[in-house]
Amino acid sequence: MNAWEAIVLGLVQGLTEFLPISSSAHLRIVGSLITDGDPGAAFTAITQIGTETAVILYYRRTIRDILVDWWKALRGDDGTDRAARFGKYRQNARMAWYIALGSVPIVVLGLLLQGWIETSFRNLWLTALMLTVFALLLGWFDHVGERRRTLDELTPRRALGFGLAQSLALVPGVSRSGATITAGLAMGFTRKAAADYAFLLAIPAVMGSGFFQLFRSLSDTPPANAPSWGGTIIATLVAFAVGYVVIIGFLKLISTHSYKGFVVYRIVLAAIVAVLLLVGVLTPLGGYIV
Repeated sequence: MNAWEAIVLGLVQGLTEFLPISSSAHLRIVGSLITDGDPGAAFTAITQIGTETAVILYYRRTIRDILVDWWKALRGDDGTDRAARFGKYRQNARMAWYIALGSVPIVVLGLLLQGWIETSFRNLWLTALMLTVFALLLGWFDHVGERRRTLDELTPRRALGFGLAQSLALVPGVSRSGATITAGLAMGFTRKAAADYAFLLAIPAVMGSGFFQLFRSLSDTPPANAPSWGGTIIATLVAFAVGYVVIIGFLKLISTHSYKGFVVYRIVLAAIVAVLLLVGVLTPLGGYIV
């Protein structure tokens, strides 16, 4: 991977991570078209550290308030009974527990399905299918959802529902934000509330996965076709810069517009991938054919 290819993939990651169109699918597809093959799950996870750092920067005050109130509840500022420590009197403390609870499914499934995540789940036929299926689900629930609940109305059951939806993004084409937002809309949350929680919920999972792959790559012998460290670093930095701008624009967009445009885009992209596979330009588990 040369510098220009790394910049392109960083742009792709930054542009698509927060939109409900699946950044991992785009890296899988674009990577196969502009390089010698699939950039790999490790490259995807590491570059997501860049975009997730953008989330932390954008939500820094919210994250600070959550962590401060969580600590105060844990140390017993509001009482030493279990209810107080679990945030009965502090909404931000409850949010911290909800994020922790919602992170459990993707951690468990990520560890159990590690082999499939790096191989079978990256089949482009499966990616095209997931792009289509979750486009239809997003469009349906955006249309029929009540969109009235705010994050004040989160409960343990709803937090777990968000988390289960997020875990589906282990398959490229689903979209971490898309699946989580779809679950939020299905549970009656507003578009803004669902998006805010999707971004906050992703922080532990994405950072954990990214640093796990980073340390694993440092300790293991990389595959022969693995992207270079220079290319990975460039892509991660570009993803951070572009991702921060995209967060701002996306949250403004969904305040006044539906997800219809993203639904159409996903279906069109799935169709393009299917055609490229059928004519032999792309191979399901490899790169492109000249």
